[in-house]
Amino acid sequence: QVQLVESGGGLVQPGGSLRLSCAASGLRFSMYDMRWYRQAPGKERELVATITSIGGTTNYADSVKGRFTMSRDNAKNTVTLQMNSLKPEDTAVYHCNARRLGRFSVVLDDYWGQGTQVTVSS
Repeated sequence: QVQLVESGGGLVQPGGSLRLSCAASGLRFSMYDMRWYRQAPGKERELVATITSIGGTTNYADSVKGRFTMSRDNAKNTVTLQMNSLKPEDTAVYHCNARRLGRFSVVLDDYWGQGTQVTVSS
């Protein structure tokens, strides 16, 4: 049974930092591209950051570029999202996603965590 468990969310003041973690189990973690998504109330889900299975290449949404850093540890089956200079508009539920792609980018597996709440407010 595949599980993705996020942790590290909470309440932080604008300009502060949080570090989110996602622990994966039940899958060959190194074979999966990992993503962080977020969804704020009344808004569409937004892709925040990705890290590839091979090479660990990262990509970020323009809204977080330069402030967020995603990394992975294949030995520990974890990904982290270091979030600095947080803004009120970063407030959302953050979800971890594991996706394995086949030929022609066909999605073979797609798993989600339950999410962790991040609230940025003074």
